[in-house]
Amino acid sequence: MPDPAYIISDTHLGAATPEVERDLLGFLRALRGRASTLVVNGDLFDFWFEWKTVIPRGAFKTLGALSELKDSGTRIIWVAGNHDCWGGEVLREDLGVDYTMEAWEGELAGWRARIEHGDGLREVEDKGYRRLRSVIRNPVSIKLFSWLHPDLATKIATATSHTSRGYRPRDQGTGLRAVAHQALSADPGLDLLVYAHSHVAMLERVGRGVFANAGSWLDSPTYLTVSERSIELRRWDGSLDSPALSSLERGTA
Repeated sequence: MPDPAYIISDTHLGAATPEVERDLLGFLRALRGRASTLVVNGDLFDFWFEWKTVIPRGAFKTLGALSELKDSGTRIIWVAGNHDCWGGEVLREDLGVDYTMEAWEGELAGWRARIEHGDGLREVEDKGYRRLRSVIRNPVSIKLFSWLHPDLATKIATATSHTSRGYRPRDQGTGLRAVAHQALSADPGLDLLVYAHSHVAMLERVGRGVFANAGSWLDSPTYLTVSERSIELRRWDGSLDSPALSSLERGTA
């Protein structure tokens, strides 16, 4: 059997404790020789920005671990979240990951998959955020922000982040779950739809497809493992061989 793919999301390094970072580094090292693909479904960092010659200092260890994982033969796909949507040359060229600011679609361990962070997808609740998102992702806004000194820019960004270890949306993820159900019902050929953002881990059947959310490493180090036959939700306890919290087979009614 080919090596499985792994999916993580919402680590929020920078707002997370040192223990969260140590767990993540241990997980990334364990993936060497075991993972065909690693998908980072947004918000790996609580703040990420690339100046021409500067990157956030707190990213150093994690970028090093990702680089070693990439060099070992694992493909890395990074779907931008609402906290790390200003990636560019450092991630794509220096690190060599497939970084995208849009949803990623393709084959993942034999599954026809769509992976998206999930911010801004709720029709009513996210209406105001969608207006803000169009501003902060605008090339002019990004250019103006790049003119700020990195220390000042980082201070502003982290002060407005509002990330905490107790973060949960008011609807406990039900709004994003409803969006996922609609998307899977509209595309019966889709095997797997993965969102993040809500920090609520989920794995459930929707018709013949599967909706999954890896949860948040900021709160609890859960992740998804995708093989040709099944998808599993697991919790990192120092080993990739820990018992699955839940599991679903592919394409079974």
